[in-house]
Amino acid sequence: MVESFLAFGLFFITAVALVGVFLYLYAIVTPYDDYKLIFHENNMAASLTFSGAIIGFSIPLYSALVSSVSYGDFLIWGSIAMFIQLTFALVFTRIPNKFSLQEQISEGVVPVGLLMAFLSVSIGLLNAGSMSY
Repeated sequence: MVESFLAFGLFFITAVALVGVFLYLYAIVTPYDDYKLIFHENNMAASLTFSGAIIGFSIPLYSALVSSVSYGDFLIWGSIAMFIQLTFALVFTRIPNKFSLQEQISEGVVPVGLLMAFLSVSIGLLNAGSMSY
């Protein structure tokens, strides 16, 4: 019984730590200052985008938790999930075109923030589904 609680604690704390690392790295890979836009400028588009990214990462992280056969396996798959979600954010927020996400989110265009949130969740679902071998 004690071993089960210790295993739960280890996996849970690690998952929370991975989410924390993801939050830090996500703010680095996006071309705008997420925290400034959200906490100082009350930018709803940035908040939606960031929230979608958190959910988009948490879904495959959950999949890694339930599908992994060991702690090491969970760390590997959790790291892969993070890499995929961060790569998506890095690439997608920097595509230069007339629908520049960087500009639109910085300007607080809510529909664009919502679209990016749902895209992040969609990538997370595909990411999680790919892990459910």
